[in-house]
Amino acid sequence: MIAEIGHFALVLALAVACVQAVVPLVGAERGERAWMDLAGPAAVAQLVLVGIAFAALTHAYVTSDFSLLNVAQNSHTDKPMLYKVSGVWGNHEGSLLLWITILALFGAAVTAFGGNLPPTLKARALAVQALITVGFLAFILFTSNPFERLDPPPMNGSGLNPLLQDPGLAFHPPFLYLGYVGFSMAFSFAIAALIEGKVDAAWARWVRPWTLAAWVFLTLGIALGSWWAYYELGWGGWWYWDPVENASFMPWLAGTALLHSAVVVEKRDALKSWTILLAIVTFGLSLLGTFLVRSGVITSVHAFASDPTRGVFILMLLVVAIGGSFMLYAVRAPALKTGGLFAPISREGALLLNNVLMATGAGTVLLGTLYPLFADALSLGKVSVGPPFFNSVFVPLMVPMVLAMGMGPLVSWKRGDLAGALARVKLAMAAALAAAIATWVMQGGSAGPWWAAGGIGLAVWLLLGTLTEIAERVRLFRAPLGDSMRRAANLPRAAWGMTLAHGGLAVLIAGMTASSAWKAESVQTMTIGETVTVAGYAFTLKAVRDVDGPNYLATEGTFEVAKDGKVFALVTPEKRTYRQPPRPTTEAAIVGTFLGDVYAVIGDAVPEGGWVTRLYFNPLVPWMWVGCLIMVAGGLVSLSDRRHRIGAPTRARAAAAQAAKA
Repeated sequence: MIAEIGHFALVLALAVACVQAVVPLVGAERGERAWMDLAGPAAVAQLVLVGIAFAALTHAYVTSDFSLLNVAQNSHTDKPMLYKVSGVWGNHEGSLLLWITILALFGAAVTAFGGNLPPTLKARALAVQALITVGFLAFILFTSNPFERLDPPPMNGSGLNPLLQDPGLAFHPPFLYLGYVGFSMAFSFAIAALIEGKVDAAWARWVRPWTLAAWVFLTLGIALGSWWAYYELGWGGWWYWDPVENASFMPWLAGTALLHSAVVVEKRDALKSWTILLAIVTFGLSLLGTFLVRSGVITSVHAFASDPTRGVFILMLLVVAIGGSFMLYAVRAPALKTGGLFAPISREGALLLNNVLMATGAGTVLLGTLYPLFADALSLGKVSVGPPFFNSVFVPLMVPMVLAMGMGPLVSWKRGDLAGALARVKLAMAAALAAAIATWVMQGGSAGPWWAAGGIGLAVWLLLGTLTEIAERVRLFRAPLGDSMRRAANLPRAAWGMTLAHGGLAVLIAGMTASSAWKAESVQTMTIGETVTVAGYAFTLKAVRDVDGPNYLATEGTFEVAKDGKVFALVTPEKRTYRQPPRPTTEAAIVGTFLGDVYAVIGDAVPEGGWVTRLYFNPLVPWMWVGCLIMVAGGLVSLSDRRHRIGAPTRARAAAAQAAKA
């Protein structure tokens, strides 16, 4: 009965979404305030109904209701409770319901926090958001019903993919979806602005917090996914340019460009058409990722479905949503006023360069991801595009972007002084050059990869350039310390957020460079008591035993790790075999230090005696996760800036009017 309530709630949500998509839109066109005001209650009702459906499916998983086909295919009574709950979105139907729930959540959030939005813009944005929801509700109801019954129900379920039976499943997909779907709100505001034919600084101020929130969630989601793959798959790496990894990375790149472009619209009333286009492209890439995951065109641990019918449906949704948006853009964008002019050497110019490089990078990743699919579809043969292509094409695009990031914030708006900016960052340039030379010498010159010195130099450049910019703002060392402290306290939170985000990226670059350039690994067969040394760490296999887990059997190895003759750590990696479904997984043992990770994996036993082991030292890998967290913290700090909250422009105008009267 609870499942039927959930199914009926989805049907009602579709009806409400249809009303929300039509009535406020017509009301905004006709100036009918009552019709426009319907958008808010409809968005809240939609969230309540979809929330009921999500709760009903969760209840079915928690109680192991195998009369539901979805539960029978993806759960098992022996699964720990955490994986029963997180298993709700560990499959196509459940993850799609999570997607729709987040869509409804963002619509309701605009209703709750958008009280000072212009009524027409708010009504149109919520109507567009509802149109997206209509498409996804139709998708789930007609092709992917999570409440489909199974008669007779089996005694037990088929279980969840063992790779997904990890705490990462509880956190990675929800944050990733909050990012993916969060960009739908920027898209809705962009389409609403095109319909109105008006894009101004106030519009940019309203759209930025939603874009920033989505960017924060997507950054955290990608970082969690990378970390999950790093410790779960046992290969010692953190990124493989998998098509579905790329599917999340592309909207992140476009969303980062959108975030910076919106700043130019807000500050200088320029790049309006470009910003609208970026909003469309960013959400379009999110939808493309959804298509790749659910269409069956790729084979990946990330892929949810292989049913061509579902792929065709979501491809139609992609064509209608993005194709229609591009048509509207082509018709209405030329009418948008161009706004303020600026010189190439200016803050706007630096942000535009950032946009162009980010967009080009996203295009490069898109080409590398889709080309094998097109080649296969056109019978051109099987083509593999892997890390060598992406590393050789994408990475060089990011080098000038990082160089510009270190100096761009020091250049003035409209017309900048390049010589003056270079003078202010001379210490950063000298330190970056010194770091690159020192890195080259320490790795033995040409004995190590030549690009490692450049990567460390770039990280130092970006970090010190970012600190130089904030020091210039507070006049550090050029004014009394107390005065500088007061200036720092009065800086907008967005300024501190930018400093943290750029500084976090510098830390991330250092971690990526070191872990890629100087990773040490050793693969061999070891017997009890045998010692293997990797990067100065001596791994001694002390014992191997069988472990009986809650729903798996495991071979657990115990390694004693010593450094300079002293015991450093005792680690216990596992090789698990799950009972249902009967699949093996690798559980790496990792000990993190400031300088890197000690990483051990135990594999299968060999007939000659002993076990296959993989031992790694991954330098500065923890810096990547710390860098990502600093970037997320920067986004949250910036999001807390009062100027970024919806309605802030209206309050500012009201305050100005009140001051004028006084």
